[in-house]
Amino acid sequence: MGGAGPSTRCAPQDVQCLHVSVFVAGRYNKFSRTLPQTPWVIDGERRMESSVEELITAPLLASFRSEGFNFCSSGREDVDVRTLGNGRPFAVELLNPHRAQFSRAEVRQLQEAINTSSDKVKVRDLQIVTREAVAHMKEGEEDKTKSYGALIWTQRPIEKEDIEFINNIKELKIAQKTPLRVLHRRPLAVRQRLIHTMTASYLNPHHFHLNLRTQAGTYIKEFVHGDFGRTKPNLCELMEADTDILELDVESVDVDWPPAVED
Repeated sequence: MGGAGPSTRCAPQDVQCLHVSVFVAGRYNKFSRTLPQTPWVIDGERRMESSVEELITAPLLASFRSEGFNFCSSGREDVDVRTLGNGRPFAVELLNPHRAQFSRAEVRQLQEAINTSSDKVKVRDLQIVTREAVAHMKEGEEDKTKSYGALIWTQRPIEKEDIEFINNIKELKIAQKTPLRVLHRRPLAVRQRLIHTMTASYLNPHHFHLNLRTQAGTYIKEFVHGDFGRTKPNLCELMEADTDILELDVESVDVDWPPAVED
């Protein structure tokens, strides 16, 4: 450990310039029942021709000339579920963009580009946001409410009177074991969830429409069919009849972010 200085000099080998990430946020609607949120790859093979993520990010990647992206949203819907109403909040982190300055008019053009690229997805309130703002989308997510519309099938014939009791159910506590269909990507747990209100409207002896306002993170399909008793109570138990869900729509995601963009 002598006092001699270094005998060799450092020579720079390579200099890299990277631009900090740019974050773009908005809300999306999904109108297709055959569109996953993110690309489906099963055993290395691509299923489904597109995804919400790709339809939204393709025009952004091209315009910002970025090297990649991270996509996140306030919850997610299944491949066969539509997201209607005001849409679902999302944010895209654009990695190492080669262009980062966009005027409001240009962001508006980007929104148009996404919306004209397909009829499966529409975005609104597209805007450039800070990294800190994106965190706002995730905070308190469990406490938010989400509203759904579902088409329900009942095995036994029903009359209007058979479903009237549903309208009186308030703040129903349910316990949901991780659904069988998501066990491959979620740990096994029992989650307590609240169904705030429900309204049922009769269609015919085997079908009715069910509107639900629930705590975010409630598995609606499993609440309806029971998931082999993994969700308790479930609609089959409440109706004392086998029920299944034929169609599901997200009607609203009550997260007040990002701020609306004035036309």
